[in-house]
Amino acid sequence: MSRKVRPASIAVTGSSRALPAAARPMGAPQPDETLDVTLRLRAPAVQPRGVPAQPMTRTAFAREYGASADDLTRVEDFAREHGLDTVESSAARRTVILRGSVAQMQEAFGVTLGLYENDGVTFRGRSGPVHVPADLAGIVEGVFGLDDRPQARPQFRLGSPVGQPGVAFPHAAGHGYTPVELAQAYQFPPGDGAGQTIAIIELGGGYTEADLSAYFTGLGLTTPAVTAVEVNGGRNDPSGDPSSADGEVLLDIEVAGAVAPGARIAVYFAPNTDAGFLNAITTAVHDAERRPSVVSISWGAAEAAWTEQAMRAMDDAFHDAAMLGVTVLCAAGDDGSGDRVGDGLAHTDFPASSPWATGCGGTRLDLDGGGRIAREVVWNTPGHGATGGGVSDVFPVPDYQQRVGVPPSANPGRRVGRGVPDIAGVADPQTGYRVRVDGQDMVIGGTSAVAPLWAGLVARLNAGREQPLGFLNPLLYGAGAQRDITSGDNGAYRAADGWDACTGLGSPDGQRWPALAGTGTAEQP
Repeated sequence: MSRKVRPASIAVTGSSRALPAAARPMGAPQPDETLDVTLRLRAPAVQPRGVPAQPMTRTAFAREYGASADDLTRVEDFAREHGLDTVESSAARRTVILRGSVAQMQEAFGVTLGLYENDGVTFRGRSGPVHVPADLAGIVEGVFGLDDRPQARPQFRLGSPVGQPGVAFPHAAGHGYTPVELAQAYQFPPGDGAGQTIAIIELGGGYTEADLSAYFTGLGLTTPAVTAVEVNGGRNDPSGDPSSADGEVLLDIEVAGAVAPGARIAVYFAPNTDAGFLNAITTAVHDAERRPSVVSISWGAAEAAWTEQAMRAMDDAFHDAAMLGVTVLCAAGDDGSGDRVGDGLAHTDFPASSPWATGCGGTRLDLDGGGRIAREVVWNTPGHGATGGGVSDVFPVPDYQQRVGVPPSANPGRRVGRGVPDIAGVADPQTGYRVRVDGQDMVIGGTSAVAPLWAGLVARLNAGREQPLGFLNPLLYGAGAQRDITSGDNGAYRAADGWDACTGLGSPDGQRWPALAGTGTAEQP
């Protein structure tokens, strides 16, 4: 599909997008239908690729690296010329959100939008690049939201129910563990994360206060303070179905909250689109009110599902987080080295593959009768999923991975790139996490659970520090604070001594972290 573009318009670099191969045309959207479009703007100064010895304040960051007033004004002038409303303009986030009709947006950005059905979902889609006027080509780095296809999926797997509504958890190690038991097994240092805020990104689903109260009361813990933050029209919207995105939301909150019950939890709800995902991340990272020190992300998709502009914008947002001393943890996927693409090749999951994020892989864990680790291997259980991991097709090997022996890709061409994941934790739903979702006590696994598990650990450690740990990867690769996982595979890659493309450096050895948390140097990826 194509549309005549004005000669003065320039294609936004990396904005080209293809429709899914199986997408079926369903006509055109109504010309007067209203939509919001997000523009990501350039930074006025080149950011250092390293991390400052001390985190920048959000105020200082916005002043030095936020979008310039002139750039914001030029974008707003462009909006007025096309009859579009400016819904939001943020210098810190380098973001302008515009609202207008389908007809106005097609004209303003040189695209043609259609309706399509794919895999039972109807979405508004486009193909080819997005265009902006030539005088904005150096200012606008990305345009998001014209296409509203589902961008990511939650990385969780349901296990077997272990109770009924209102019935306490039975002690059945073979049916999963509580996050408290796992924190003890991994020997997390004492602490509850008091004074910290954990940000959780959600692209659907919701939670109820009744579930949270019942769950934490059953664990003998005070229910943490949980706040829902609405982004781009997203909201806390529980469906009542535990197999829906509710499972992801409750898993994330309950795992992080049980590990760090003294921390505040802010859940950023956004639509499951590229615009929603990006805006949820930038809102959390630059949230000067709640000031999260760690962000947990359990949604993702294979790199092949993303536009270049989306990966670049999110990677930049994670670099912003590093500059601000905010740790970003991302699930590495639950579908082995193929990452559900189905083309017979190996794929890594994004955003876990961002060099500025810490990718979280999965293990299968068995505890003995005393709650100690008896066996831990790569998670790869037929019928129940397998940890993601591999070699990025997009990002080069970062500095911190230069000496760990990241192998060439298993794909033809044997590309050398960023290795995923960095760390791991239990993810097999057969030995997973006992949680409560929509009134049901159940076991859930997936690398979705590993990100909030680690987020709780980071919050515990941050609570005892003058400044937060921030970007973890240089510290992780600079000191041995992990339990090396050396058995198992995720399809194309096998576990090995040291770093591997299944479980990274391994699962947490909590005894070593209190000493190591005060060491480490800031390096660039």
